[in-house]
Amino acid sequence: MSSAASFKAFVIRQEEGQILGGFATMTEADLGPGEVTIRVAYSSVNYKDALAATGAGRIIRRFPCIGGIDLSGTVIASSDPRFISGDKVIATSYDIGVAHHGGYSEIARIPADWVLKLPEGLTLKDAMALGTAGFTAGLGIVRMEENGLKPENGPVIVTGATGGVGSLAIDMLAGRGYHVVALTGKEAESDYLLGLGAKEVMLRQSLDLAKIKPLGKETWAGAVDNLGGDVLAWIASTMKQGGTIASIGLAASMSLNTTVAPFILRGACLLGIDSGYIGEPYRSGVWRRLTSDLRPSHLASLTRSIAFADLPAAFDDFIQGRAKGRVVVEIGGE
Repeated sequence: MSSAASFKAFVIRQEEGQILGGFATMTEADLGPGEVTIRVAYSSVNYKDALAATGAGRIIRRFPCIGGIDLSGTVIASSDPRFISGDKVIATSYDIGVAHHGGYSEIARIPADWVLKLPEGLTLKDAMALGTAGFTAGLGIVRMEENGLKPENGPVIVTGATGGVGSLAIDMLAGRGYHVVALTGKEAESDYLLGLGAKEVMLRQSLDLAKIKPLGKETWAGAVDNLGGDVLAWIASTMKQGGTIASIGLAASMSLNTTVAPFILRGACLLGIDSGYIGEPYRSGVWRRLTSDLRPSHLASLTRSIAFADLPAAFDDFIQGRAKGRVVVEIGGE
């Protein structure tokens, strides 16, 4: 493809103080720096993508910016010897889609250090059904197990359970033999969560978050938290001795009002999960785990696909808390 050939991209712009997203025609000359040029097959929709595209979260650091923090596709050209034309590759997180043109584009140019060859055993579509959400869930589980979490230690609670990270974390943990408790505000999705492998479903409405004790009843050996705020404070207060929490998201709040009691009296650990910038060889190691012992059993059933043209309509479900599982965007296909 010559640099003059045009392609379609979903571009986020700022106009008169408002953030607006829409489709545009671009050429390779419009793309940012990077050693690897990719014909994009698939992307995905994450909560972060919805925040960026709608302006609900002020996370875009350059305008204009092609959205989409995930992509998979085939290398067109590379000035880095690690990649050659025809290689199937993935790229997730880093600055993609927020400060560097992202995956909502038929053609992308990405720094080579942000690109991985497609892990053996995954299709390009599977890789995006996992995407940043799957990598984040996997990284959280790896970090917790490094910190001593085992199935025999006790139950693991997953908050924001119907979202992409939550759904995949439940599936992965259940596959590893954990007793998983799914915390959700959506009672109607109980069967969905049990079908992913959760042993119990707890409704967020049942919690009295106005009366969080410094130390509550010891309940959880582990936790994957996508919410932050008072829910995370309650989780911390109810951890078992030596329990471990993977702090992954802030869908409820980025604030945390708690005490040191769980950490100094029960030895609980709060692990920050940096799926955005963690590098090699850790990143490749987690992706390898996602093709083996952490591979979700229900990836197909918790994923739906949408056409590229239907992308703008997908964001509101994420902003309004209606999204479930994973959404793959079909851009060029296999």
